[in-house]
Amino acid sequence: MKYQNPVLRGMYPDPSVCRYQDKYYMVCSTFQYFPGVPVFESDDMVNWKQIGHCLTRPSQIELSGIRSSGGVFAPTIRCHNGRFYMVTTNDSIPQNFYVYTDDIYGEWSEPILVEQDGIDPSLFFEDGKTYFISNGSDEKGVGCIQMSEIDIETGKMLTPSKVLWHGTGGRYLESPHLYRFGEYYYLVEAEGGTEYGHMANYARSKAIWGPYESYPNNPVLTNRNLGGYQLQAAGHGDIVEDANGNWWFMHLAFRQIHKWHTFHHLGREACLVPLYWQEDGWFTMGTDGTCQLEFELPDNVVFKEQELSYEKTFENLDTKLDWCFLRIPENKNYRFSDNALELCGTKITLDETASPTFAAIRQTEFDITLCCDVECGQQECGISFYMDELHHYEIGARPDGTGRTTVFVRQTIECVSQESKQVICDAEKVTFEVIAEAEQYHFYLVNGIEKIHLSDAYTRYLSTEVASGFTGVMIGFYAVNPAESKEWSRFTALSVVHKQ
Repeated sequence: MKYQNPVLRGMYPDPSVCRYQDKYYMVCSTFQYFPGVPVFESDDMVNWKQIGHCLTRPSQIELSGIRSSGGVFAPTIRCHNGRFYMVTTNDSIPQNFYVYTDDIYGEWSEPILVEQDGIDPSLFFEDGKTYFISNGSDEKGVGCIQMSEIDIETGKMLTPSKVLWHGTGGRYLESPHLYRFGEYYYLVEAEGGTEYGHMANYARSKAIWGPYESYPNNPVLTNRNLGGYQLQAAGHGDIVEDANGNWWFMHLAFRQIHKWHTFHHLGREACLVPLYWQEDGWFTMGTDGTCQLEFELPDNVVFKEQELSYEKTFENLDTKLDWCFLRIPENKNYRFSDNALELCGTKITLDETASPTFAAIRQTEFDITLCCDVECGQQECGISFYMDELHHYEIGARPDGTGRTTVFVRQTIECVSQESKQVICDAEKVTFEVIAEAEQYHFYLVNGIEKIHLSDAYTRYLSTEVASGFTGVMIGFYAVNPAESKEWSRFTALSVVHKQ
């Protein structure tokens, strides 16, 4: 049987994976979104189910006022003696830290800080010792991978940071992971920037502190020469062996919107490629060192067929798992029920680096159809396709002061924000429909049997290539009330449909 990449779709960048008792666990970056660092579980590494978050309390992560694409950078998950550790960086401070849990389905600890600098930290356990690895710079300011030994109980550095490897010379050296396989230590990293030139490289040594010898055929994985191929930016990732002795590399990549249009707006996603050992102790990955949209699984791997079609509703979205918020939310402004979402707006808008009333799910596919009933009450509310505070599209509703509702579409692209066609409705409840395609969004007002076309908007202006940053488009339900008069808006009958 075959599986399709990405195996985790939408904005789930910088994947890290570990195996424990024949199950697999994965974490991903969340940047300015809260809760932080989702945790997924799988029986086969193809089908993933979210089971929680690592950072669920404001005391664990400081996100107040941070810029978009700041906050929680690439995490690493490891299990040692039955205890799970997640180590990451709050890049806005900056600060490296880790949290832990003895119950993967429960809460995680308060942060333990590590003074070593750099980002994309990782942990390695061996012979009762714990090693802390991150990227950084040597004494000449040259990028490198560095490591120290730490006390895992306190985070205290027991040795100074030492340079292990300078990589292969590509820009933005990142994502170091250290492993022991047989007689060698293997150091895997990524270079080239998390863009179209992204790549994974590695080196090995028989001593943990080096020196490390570069794999002669680096990069071991990259799609940088696959011009026009939908999957791009294969690189940053993590190695895992499955229960049947097969080896895998879980890594990030993204899907561009068209063969000749090099834009992506869904964010960086999690992909899986096989890893193959050679007799000389080196290894290769993927298909001739590339990640493909489809791979054949080995006969000894048992897995369920991927469910790529879906319909998301208020009834089947999990309040604690599926929804996320900008920075630290004011919980009193949100009311979730089995079939509705109610929002109390504040004066904070989507254009600010604060926490507006905004509850979001990820856009995970190019082609979706969204329908929702909206009652704005006495404030503005609507649905936003949100990349960051300077790049977002809304279909919204606001009272006009005479008992009627004004429906509009607004496009914000950096310093330009404009509203297109407005429609006045006599009804208090209106129905929105958005048809998303790879290259455009189409916004409609459904008024009884009539469907009124309001506007179209190009996805490219919400892409990373235009907006920059590290995130992807979120589908956000929002409310704004400059008077802060404790009004409530109500969203019902949500349907977000994707058909494969």
